[in-house]
Amino acid sequence: MGSVAAALRDLGHEVSGSDSNAYPPMSTFLEDKGIRIHEGFRAGNLPLDDGATVVVGNAISRGNEELEAVLDARLLYTSLPEVLKTQFLRGKHNMVVTGTHGKTTTSAMLAWVLKNAGRDPSWMIGGIPADLGRGCYLGGRELFVLEGDEYDTAFFDKRSKFVHYLPESVIVNNVEFDHADIFDDLDAIKLSFRRMLNIVPRNGVVFINGDCMNSVEVAQACPAPVVTVGMSEDCQMRISEVALQPEGSSFSLDGQRYEIYQVGEFNVRNAAMAACAAAFQGVAADQIRDGLANFQGVARRQQLRGEVRGIHVIDDFAHHPTAIRGALAAVRQRFPDARIWALFEPRSNTTRRSILQAELTEALSAADRVAIGAVNRADLLPDAERLDTDRVVADLVAGGTGAFHGKEVDAIVEHVVSEARQGDVIVVLSNGAFGGIHGKLLEALDCVRV
Repeated sequence: MGSVAAALRDLGHEVSGSDSNAYPPMSTFLEDKGIRIHEGFRAGNLPLDDGATVVVGNAISRGNEELEAVLDARLLYTSLPEVLKTQFLRGKHNMVVTGTHGKTTTSAMLAWVLKNAGRDPSWMIGGIPADLGRGCYLGGRELFVLEGDEYDTAFFDKRSKFVHYLPESVIVNNVEFDHADIFDDLDAIKLSFRRMLNIVPRNGVVFINGDCMNSVEVAQACPAPVVTVGMSEDCQMRISEVALQPEGSSFSLDGQRYEIYQVGEFNVRNAAMAACAAAFQGVAADQIRDGLANFQGVARRQQLRGEVRGIHVIDDFAHHPTAIRGALAAVRQRFPDARIWALFEPRSNTTRRSILQAELTEALSAADRVAIGAVNRADLLPDAERLDTDRVVADLVAGGTGAFHGKEVDAIVEHVVSEARQGDVIVVLSNGAFGGIHGKLLEALDCVRV
């Protein structure tokens, strides 16, 4: 929503918006664009102009005061994906990056490689890439890179957002169960991916993770050409000779050697997908190599927030067990001799629930110490469906991992600071602000006298 708001502002529209919890980096980015953000949802936030269009985000449901005012006044309203489709995507070659994990980083990598090669793409990415400076940009008329989310479109359109994006080149990084508030099971997610792939034209292309059987399955009936990318021997574009070092990663693909600043096998896969998609657009291997080597990453993806007394605090958006596992492996690669803390906030609509509790426990066990925050909006979930944080802690301790459950952020900070020592790495894992825990940790660590 933030990226689209900024893009509409760039087109000359007057834009304002409402949110219940706007936080950096997106909130400051929008403020810099001159976009007013109303805290909370109220009828008074709506524009008085009868010609205004209200874009309703997919987190908004009936009963929301502002939405009810829109319906009562018969204002023109639409969804975010439809705004993208009608205002920005028609007539362009749309490169849609999808998958349960890695969408933001892969989209940013691809957009940067194309830009670095002089192709002037447009992009719409759900994050702030360091190289690109913003999550949205309206560039040339040819290419548009989009992060394609499988989440639903709006309260009045329950299709996945990516089916609106007129996809012509598609990346499917992986397909797993997520968004437990929207999808009943993995089969429902697969169906959504199949629907999206069914509208890719025959002169387009689909790059899928050939090592992910769910990705292979959803692409079986795709009318467009499908190219498998992965580490298995039967992948058409095989990733090989992978080297994971503390300072970065390198790999070979289609006879070419690439290096990236990012750590972790998942980032190697992200880079390989970006390389394949860029090559399909005619970008030369040396230009792809240069772009990937200079890519600096995305805010909140393995982002170092600060270092105090030899203790590093890293921010990561990971919130699904698979993403947490990959994030912790990447930190272990970057800091091989460190004691690693994982501070996790159960905030997403999947990890707030118990459905992946065993997988979450296993993923967090990759850390040496774990602290778990309170389940976000816990009162909205029945006891039987809610993540049992005490059980997760008990299972971690039983498996040999020190673990702690803090109902308040300040309690977690106090616990971590009391036990942290020089050389530790503290990884904050959340798709939200986690009560500003990053800054609180750094401040508290700085105040400790040793």
